[in-house]
Amino acid sequence: METFESLVGAEFTPKTTYLNTASNGLLPARTVAAVHAAALLRAEGRPLSPLFEDVQACRAAFARLAGVPVTRVALGASVAAHTGVIAASLPAGAEVLTAEGDFTSVLNAFHVRGDLKVRAVPLERIAESVRPGTALVAVSAAQSADGRIADLTALREAARAHGARTYVDFSQAAGWLPTDADAHDFSAAVSFKWLLGPHGAAFLVVPEDFGGLSPILAGWVAGEQPWDSCYGPVAELARSARRFDLTPALSTYAGLRRSLELLEELGVAAIGAHNRSLADRFRAGLAALGREPVPAPGSAIVSVPGLGHRQPELAAAGIQVSDRAGHLRTAFHLYNTPADVDRLLDVLSD
Repeated sequence: METFESLVGAEFTPKTTYLNTASNGLLPARTVAAVHAAALLRAEGRPLSPLFEDVQACRAAFARLAGVPVTRVALGASVAAHTGVIAASLPAGAEVLTAEGDFTSVLNAFHVRGDLKVRAVPLERIAESVRPGTALVAVSAAQSADGRIADLTALREAARAHGARTYVDFSQAAGWLPTDADAHDFSAAVSFKWLLGPHGAAFLVVPEDFGGLSPILAGWVAGEQPWDSCYGPVAELARSARRFDLTPALSTYAGLRRSLELLEELGVAAIGAHNRSLADRFRAGLAALGREPVPAPGSAIVSVPGLGHRQPELAAAGIQVSDRAGHLRTAFHLYNTPADVDRLLDVLSD
C-alpha cells in the first residue's frame, strides 16, 4: 500500500529547496509525461480526441474538489478573464467591496470599468464592511502576498444579510485548503499553483442560474453542440456553465488531469495538514531567530517582513522563495519536508 510519502517521492524530483508554490507549483512526473504525450499527438498528426476527454475530466475533477455539480464549472485561461466577465455583469454605479492589497486579477476589472464604486478595506474588516447597497464582495481565500486567510463564513453571512453576492479566488488555497465553492456565488482558481498543473487553465464556478453573467467571451466551445457552432453566431449556448468556456489549451489540460488525480489520491485534508505542519515549524524557527511573520494562522504561506532582500542570496544557495512587498514569502506544499524548513532556517540564521 502506497503511503503519502511514497506517492509524493515517486512524483517529484526537485533540484532545489523549493518553497515557492505560491508562485508556481512543481509538476508531478505523471503530469510531465502526459504533457509530453500530448505534444507527440500533435507532432505525429494523430487524432486529438483524447485531449478533449482530458478537458472534461479536469472539469469533473475540479467540481469534486470544489464541492459543486460539474454543470457549474466553466474553463478559461486566467482568473483575470473570469473576473472580467463578472465585472461586465454589474450595473453602472454598483458597489464592489474588496480587500486592500489583494491580488490584481481579483479586482482590476472592477476598476477599469470606470463606472463602478470600488471600495477597499483591510482583509480583517471585510465581513463587517458589507453594507446595504453592496452588490458584490470580491476577495482571495488566501492572500497572495502574505497567506492571510479570509473569514469566508463571516463574509458569506454578512453578504446574505445585505443581499450582496460573493466572488472568491481560491488560487492560493485550492489543493490544500477546503474549497467550498457552493457557499459562494462565484469562485475561481488557476491551475499552476497548489493544483500542480501547467500554466494556461483557470476554473470558474457560477450559480446554476448563472448569476446574471453574460457569456461575452463565448466562442464555438461555448455552444451546446460545439462542433456545430464553428461558423456564424452560436445557435444555442451550452445549458451549463460551459457557456462561459474559452478554447482550452489542450496540452495544459492533459497534464492537469494527472495533477488533479494525484491530489485526489492524497486528499486535500492530508495535504493541508502536511503543509500547515511545515509552516508552523518555520514559524517556530523564526521565533527562535527573533523574527515575527505576518500573522496568518492556519496558512501554508508564511511571509516575513523585512527579509525580502535576502531572496537573491537564498536563490544562490538553491532555496527558492519570493520577495513580495519587502517580505520574504515562503509557501509549503506536499513535496516539502522538515529538512527543507531547517535548511531555510539555517541559511537565514547566518
